[in-house]
Amino acid sequence: MTTELRVLDPTEWDRWYEVLELAFGGVAEAPEERALWRDLTEFDRFMGAWDGDLCVGTAGAFSFRLTVPGGASVPAGGVTMVSVAGTHRRRGILTSMMRRQLDDLRAAGESLAVLTASEPEIYGRFGYGLASFAARATIDTTRVRLSVPEGTDEVSLRLAGLEESSPVCEEVYAKLVPSRPGMIARLPHWEREPLLDPPGDRDGASPKLCVLAERAGEVVGFAQYAIKPKWSSAGADGSVAVHRLMGLDAVSEAALWRFLCSVDLTREVRIHSCPVDGAWQHLVSDVRRCAPTLRDALHLRLVEVGAALEARTYQAPLDVVFEVEDAFCPWNEGRWRLTGDAKGATCVRTADPADLELSVRELGAAYLGGVPLMSLAAAGRVRERREGALVEASVAFGSPVAPWLPHGF
Repeated sequence: MTTELRVLDPTEWDRWYEVLELAFGGVAEAPEERALWRDLTEFDRFMGAWDGDLCVGTAGAFSFRLTVPGGASVPAGGVTMVSVAGTHRRRGILTSMMRRQLDDLRAAGESLAVLTASEPEIYGRFGYGLASFAARATIDTTRVRLSVPEGTDEVSLRLAGLEESSPVCEEVYAKLVPSRPGMIARLPHWEREPLLDPPGDRDGASPKLCVLAERAGEVVGFAQYAIKPKWSSAGADGSVAVHRLMGLDAVSEAALWRFLCSVDLTREVRIHSCPVDGAWQHLVSDVRRCAPTLRDALHLRLVEVGAALEARTYQAPLDVVFEVEDAFCPWNEGRWRLTGDAKGATCVRTADPADLELSVRELGAAYLGGVPLMSLAAAGRVRERREGALVEASVAFGSPVAPWLPHGF
């Protein structure tokens, strides 16, 4: 029987979501999680693959706005909830959904597509490049001391209820969105996502807690965390799990880290996700005792090369011709002249000789400024045709702060 790909009908959502849950291990989510994801579903942007009455594939896209280098907030399709039933693999279902999705994003005028990948190797063949990383760490607070900047003692801290504090935490988040590439502006209902705290996901830890940082009566930062108690014959061995920590300035952020590293009856702080250039690394006395690691975060694809490259700015003057390969979205193939600086950019078709050759995947990886074109060239994925063009472009594409995605989807 021929598989039919169609827009998701609200009456089919439960059946559709059960296929997704099965693909991700078959464990049903808590009712509050399931309810949130249904409320967030943009039905005209979600699709299912159907074999008769049987749903065998799922995919969707959220209508996001993504911060790019220079601070602009650019429309982007947030690709999500992609799965294919194990019984229907190798039939082209995933390819057909990716094809339909990118065509729809282009028609909607979205020049970027972004996703987080359960299996990163899947999406490179559809033109997605790894554009940002997240740092993880476990701070051994029995061995590590913090040196905080002057003014930290002027910040006061206050414990607050998770839901009660949500509005002010969201205000802090919104103020930070323009400051770092890769951050996503909140849409309605997304403020509920950080409040999810099903007991089954706590792994023995407490419910989520929140501490607010305040100065002159204004909230300037927050940390959402949980405490996992543990005891051994030597005494308390508890840990602090950091879900989110954000500060509007260096001292408010330092005050929050100092608090978390001094919670009674604990000996470590576990950081799930923070920017790779996070300031905490320079507050600690021994970074080796923090065991920092990296994990892939945001994967990005240029849906419209010209519009996407014009949407951001460049930290050094740039005039370069790219020869772009993009078999999956052939409208991007060919030569593009990018001219730009810190004030803006233009990117147009050209017949001039290429300075650099690369695929759209490499452009996606370099787009947010966290992956140098020089690094991609060292891996053989960018080819220089004009001497000096690689250094010029690599410097220009950089960002003074590392991209980071604190907003899961």
